[in-house]
Formats: sequence, C-alpha cells, structure tokens
Amino acid sequence: MQAGKALKTAAAFMLSVAMLATGAACGTSDDSDASASKSSSKSSELTGYDVSGVKKDDAIAKMLPDYVTKDGKLTIGMDTSYAPAEFLAADGKTPVGFDVDIAKALAGVFGLEADPETANFDSIIPAVGAKYDIGISSFTVTKERLEAVDFVSHFNAGSAWAVKKGNPNKVDTSDLCGKKVAVQTATMQETAANKMAKQCKADGKAEMDVISSKLQTDVTTNVVTGKADVFYADSPVAGYAISQTDDQLEALGEDVGVTKEAVAIKKGDSDTAKAVQAAMQKLMDDGTYMKILKHWGVESGAVDKAEINPTDLG
Repeated sequence: MQAGKALKTAAAFMLSVAMLATGAACGTSDDSDASASKSSSKSSELTGYDVSGVKKDDAIAKMLPDYVTKDGKLTIGMDTSYAPAEFLAADGKTPVGFDVDIAKALAGVFGLEADPETANFDSIIPAVGAKYDIGISSFTVTKERLEAVDFVSHFNAGSAWAVKKGNPNKVDTSDLCGKKVAVQTATMQETAANKMAKQCKADGKAEMDVISSKLQTDVTTNVVTGKADVFYADSPVAGYAISQTDDQLEALGEDVGVTKEAVAIKKGDSDTAKAVQAAMQKLMDDGTYMKILKHWGVESGAVDKAEINPTDLG
C-alpha cells in the first residue's frame, strides 16, 4: 500500500524516535542501531480524512444509553502505535489513522465529541464500558475476545511477515525454530507465535524466541536493528511499517488468515452495540467509510456490512 509523502515523512520521524528510544533503553549504540536511526528527521503534521461533514443522525443517536451520552463525548480506547490504523502524528500527541477517522465519524453520527485516548493494547478490552465507551484498536474478532466483549465488525485484515531486505537470515515461515520472532503483546500474532515456539520445543528443535513488545513501533524496530529476524503483524500494519523504513524491510510470503476486525463494546450492552452497528452501517452506505479507507490506502480491507458478534471469523 502506498501512502502520501506527508505520511511517509511523519511516520519515518516516529520510527526514528522509536529507534532512538530503544537504543537509549538498552544503553547501546552499535552500528545497526546507528544506521537504523538515520531515518529522515523531517516531519510534517499528519492529518486524517476530514469527517467534519458527518451530521448527527437523531434516530441512531437516541439508541445510545445515557452512560455514553451524558458527558457529550465518545471516549475511545486505542493503542496509538499501530500505523496506519491508529498512531500519533509528528507532534507526538495527536491520534491519527483510519481507525481514528472512523471513530470520529461514529461520534459525528451520534452528535458527540470524539475523545480518543491512548492506552496499551492489552489494557483496552478490560476497560471497555468503564474507562472507555468503546475500543477501536485493530481488534481481530476471536472466540476468546468474544467472551470478554461484544464486537461490531468494520474491517478485514490478514497477517503478514516482514524481514530485513533480502532476508539475510534466511527466514522460512514454515520452520521458524531457531529464529527470533517479534510480535506485539496481546495480539493474535503473539498467540500464534507462542504456539509455534511450543511446537519447536515439543519437536526437539532449536528454540524459537518470541520477542513481545507493547508497541508496534518497537516490534518493527527490533527487526530493523537486527534484534529479531522477522516480525508478524496485521497485514495493513506490516505493509505500512515496511513502506516507512527506507527500503530496509520487505514482506515475506503472502498474507495469511484474513479475519474480521471490529469495534469492542461492553459485554451485554446491546443498546450500544446496536447503535454502533447502525452508525457504522450508515457510514458504509453513504460512502464516508470508503473515503476514509481510500485516504489511507487500505480500501482492500473494506467490508460492506457491519455485524454484531460475527460468527464467520475467517
């Protein structure tokens, strides 16, 4: 997926910052870290798709319970390290990305002010319905997560592998025993990687080291700097990360396991789930949703139907 120049310079800046922070935390300044941090220092203020034209739909807004509407805000929990879905602009404070734009558009339909709040990925679902009205953070719908929250589907994404350009460590995804695999904490990719690691051990093969980080920027940095051989992430995230590393990374193989991503809602809160479904479907039907995805170059993941707790999980 190709992004505009503004996206590339801003994301390169953020990746550079992440790399510098990693080096400082480790107390090292080896050659790989130094070369990795040579990303462009230029930055530009990143802006998403303008959803200011989205108007309140009174009928849909009335579907929301008072606990959501009473403060006039739609509070959204998201992990803003996951470009291009949700991440921070060059100012280091402003959430941007296609999920952020979708969240703002949903708030517009409800006549509420969007209030996206940054959180660690694994802390969002437990806080939905308490700290956050909803969670939008590239959540893949899984049977395990459906036990904790309700979902309204809004995107399709697969999983993808990325390695250093030229695959110098000869990574073969059919046999990752003996390799270091970087993943983000609490993602389905982490779960899959841990299963692979256990299988390596059960088969008596070389140990597969799963390196789990709370931020996707750190996951990407681990491969760029050579601390990991390969990373595993959602396909739009992997594609975007690759495009921002000045040709240092490349995709390995084809995308696998295309599944649904969805908005997380407090378990059993059917009123909010129905309202979010209605608002999301309205955005799909009036074209706003597709305009947002095209703005970020991720329209290949578009769906045409918002479903509550979808059963077809890919």
